[in-house]
Amino acid sequence: MNPPLITALVLISFVLGDSVLTAADPPSSAVTILFELHCMECHRDESPKGNVSLEPLLHGQRDVALWQNVLAKIETGEMPPKPKPGLTVEERQIASDWLFTLVSAEKQMQRNIEGRVVLRRLNRVEYENTLRDLLGVSVRVRELLPQDASSAGFDNVGEALHSSSFLLARYLEAGEAALEQAIANGTQPRVKREHVTLEAAYQVKQNSENVFRKGDGGRITMFSSSPWQAATMFWIEQRGRYRFRLSVQADQSNGRPVVFSTHIGGGGGGPQPELVGYFDAPADAPKVIEFESFMEPRMSMTIRPYGLAPSSEIAKAGPQAWAGPGLAVDWIEMEGPLNDVWPPESHHRIFGGLKQIAVKLPSGNEMLEVQSNDAVTDTKRIIEGFARNAFRRPISEDELAPFIAMVEKRRAAGSSFEQAVRAGLVAVMTSPQFLFLRETPGRLDDFAIASRLSYFFWSSTPDEDLLTLAEKGQLHDQATLHAQVDRLLQSPKSAAFTEHFTGQWLRLREIDFTEPSMQLYPEFDDMLKVSMLREVRLFFDELLLKDLPLTNFLASDFSMLNGRLAKHYGIAGVDGWTFQRVKLPPDSHRGGVLTMAAILKITANGTNTSPVIRGAYVLDRIMGMPPKPPPPDAGSIEPDTRGSTTIRQQLARHRQIESCGSCHIKIDPLGFSLENFDVIGGWREYYRSTGNGKPVEIDGKKMRWLQGPAIDAGDVMADGRKIGNVDELKQILLDDSDVFGRALTIRLLTYGTGGQVEAVDQREVTAILNQAKARKWGFRSLLHEIVTSPLFLEK
Repeated sequence: MNPPLITALVLISFVLGDSVLTAADPPSSAVTILFELHCMECHRDESPKGNVSLEPLLHGQRDVALWQNVLAKIETGEMPPKPKPGLTVEERQIASDWLFTLVSAEKQMQRNIEGRVVLRRLNRVEYENTLRDLLGVSVRVRELLPQDASSAGFDNVGEALHSSSFLLARYLEAGEAALEQAIANGTQPRVKREHVTLEAAYQVKQNSENVFRKGDGGRITMFSSSPWQAATMFWIEQRGRYRFRLSVQADQSNGRPVVFSTHIGGGGGGPQPELVGYFDAPADAPKVIEFESFMEPRMSMTIRPYGLAPSSEIAKAGPQAWAGPGLAVDWIEMEGPLNDVWPPESHHRIFGGLKQIAVKLPSGNEMLEVQSNDAVTDTKRIIEGFARNAFRRPISEDELAPFIAMVEKRRAAGSSFEQAVRAGLVAVMTSPQFLFLRETPGRLDDFAIASRLSYFFWSSTPDEDLLTLAEKGQLHDQATLHAQVDRLLQSPKSAAFTEHFTGQWLRLREIDFTEPSMQLYPEFDDMLKVSMLREVRLFFDELLLKDLPLTNFLASDFSMLNGRLAKHYGIAGVDGWTFQRVKLPPDSHRGGVLTMAAILKITANGTNTSPVIRGAYVLDRIMGMPPKPPPPDAGSIEPDTRGSTTIRQQLARHRQIESCGSCHIKIDPLGFSLENFDVIGGWREYYRSTGNGKPVEIDGKKMRWLQGPAIDAGDVMADGRKIGNVDELKQILLDDSDVFGRALTIRLLTYGTGGQVEAVDQREVTAILNQAKARKWGFRSLLHEIVTSPLFLEK
C-alpha cells in the first residue's frame, strides 16, 4: 500500500469513528482518494462503464439505489473487476463501512415507518391451501383466481401482489365455492363399492385391435402402451373422495417390474384426464396398489401401461402368442365417496353440533339446513371461532362486531340462520385480515412469527400447535423455534416448500414451456418429464431432511433416480418407477442440480441448446449475479438444426458487437461447459441435425436425425481461467461455494419473508452464512439460522 493511501485509510477510520453519516453528508477527501484510485477511471460521467457513474456518490448527492449497488459490488468482490487489482481487506472494509453507514441510515428511517417487507397478500396457492386447512376440505379454487405476478423470482413477494375490485370478486366466488363443499346440506351419500375385472373397461370389451390377453380368474394382460389401448372404467356420480385398489403383476418381463400410470378425469364432457401417479407392477407376485383421489361427477379412472410394444405388433402376432412384457390386472376396486362421519368434519368445524332440519325448496325438493335455538349466541360462537383461525390470531370484540352485524342484518331481512352465517363466513374470507399477513414494523409478535413459519414451509395457515405457542408468547424462544422448524419440515405439508421453492428458484415451473422436437428427440415422453421433476425435488428433500452440505447442489456423488432416468443418463442397475438414492459413476458427468435433466430441459428450447441461456441461468440462479438485459440492438441467435453452423460460430460473431461482448465473456463460458448436454438433458458428443450429417442407427433402428458437428465445450472465463467441460465448471463453483451459499440464502430469505433482501441486509446474510458454515454447511442448519435471524423475526 502506498503512503498517500495509508494516510487516506487512517483518515477514513478517524472520520467514521463513532459518527453516523446522514444522507446529505458528502464523502471525506480520504474516501474520494480511495475511489479515485480504484473506481473513477471507468466510472466518470463521460461514458461510464455499465452506465454507472460514481460522480454523484462523490459529490454527496442522495441516491440510495446507487449506494446500494456500489455497496453490493464491493462486498461481493465483483468490483473492481478482474484483472484489475482488487481492494485489500482493509480497503474493502473501510469502503463498505462508509457506504453501509449511508445506506443503513436511510433505510432505517424508512423501515421504522414501513418495515423491510411491504404488506403481503396471500397468493393463490397460499389462499387455496389456507382454505383447505381452515375448512378441512379438498378445495380447488386457485383456477378461479388470476395468475399472481412475481418479484425477485417469487410469486409470494409483497410488492408484486396487488389487489383490485376484480380480484375481490373472484375471492368472493372462491369463498362461496369452498363453503359449498364444506357444508353438508344433504343426507349422507350412499357409499358405492365396485369390484370388477378389466373386462369392465370399454376398450377391453371392444378389443378392436386384439391386444388384450384374457386369462384365468378374470386376469387380463395389457400388452400395449398406446393411449387408445388404455383401460378406462367407473363412472362417478357424486363428488367426493374415492379409494381405488388394483391387483397387478408384471407378465413376461424377465423379472423386471412393469411401470403403469393411473389417471382421473375425462368422459362425458368432464374434466380432462390428469395424472394420479406412476406405479410398479412387480414380477414375482401380484401386488395391490392403493390410492385415493378427489373425484367430480362424470369422472373415470384410467390405467395405462408404460414402455410396452405398439398395438400393431401385438395384433399381428396375436395376444396369446405375444412373448413381450405386459401388465396383468387381476381386479380393480372402487369405493366412495368416503366420509368417516356425517355431517363431515368440515361441517362440524363450522357449526359444531347444531342440528339440521329438512327445508322444502321452491322446486319441491328438500335440503337439510342448520338451525339454531339461540341464534345470537351461536352466531357469535361460530364467527369468533372461525375468524380466530382465519385471521391467525385472537380477534377483538371491535373486529368481530361488523361480521356479526352482517349476519344479524341478513337474518332480519329474511335469510335463514345458515344462509346468514354463510354470508358472514364469506365476509371473513374476503376481509383484509384474512387476505393479508398482519405484520407491524420492528420485531414481529408471536402470531406473525407463526404465520411466517407456516407460510414459509407449508404455504398455508398456522396449525393449532403454532397458534397455541403464539398465545403463550413462546415463539421468540430459540429452542422453540428450532423445534418448530423441525416439526414443520417433517410434516407432509412441507411438500409445498419443496415444490414451490424449487419451482421458482430453479424455474421448474417452466418445464412445459417448450416441447422437444419429436424428430430430433423421439425418446422424450411424459414419464421422462415427470421423472425429471421428481429427481430434483427428491434430491432437495434428501439434502434437507439429512442436513447434507449445500455444496451438493453444485456437485454430488449421488442423485435420486428411477429406471427411466437411469436409462436416460446411461446408468445401469436401476429398473422401474420407484426412485432410490444412486451413487453416480465417476465418469457419468452427473452430480449437482446443473446436470439434472429438468434443469437442462428448461434452459433449452425444443430443438437445440444455447450457451447464452444456460450461462445466464448459472449466473442468476446459482451465483446470484443475474446478467443485465441485452441492449435493444443486440439481435438474436437462432439455432441451426440443419448442422451447417454451430452455436460457437454464431456467438463468436455476436461477441464482436461491442455492446454485447462485455456480458458474453461472463455468460458464454459457463454455458459452453454444459454444451455436452442436449435439449432433454442427455449426454452427447455431437449435435443432432435435420440437414447435414451422418445417418445414425440405435438398436438397429434408423433415426430421423443425423449426426452433426462435434461438441466443443471449452472456453476461457472473464478472469482468464480455462474451463473445458461440466466437471471443471463444478469445480470452479465449488471453489467459490461462498458465492452460491449467499445466493441461496438470499433466495430463501426472500421466499420465506415475502420481501427482497437489500444491500443493507448483506451483513445479516453474512452472519447467517458464518453460522451455517460452522455447522458444516448443512441445508437444514441453514434454514434454522435463517428462521432465528433478525431478517426473519422483524418486519
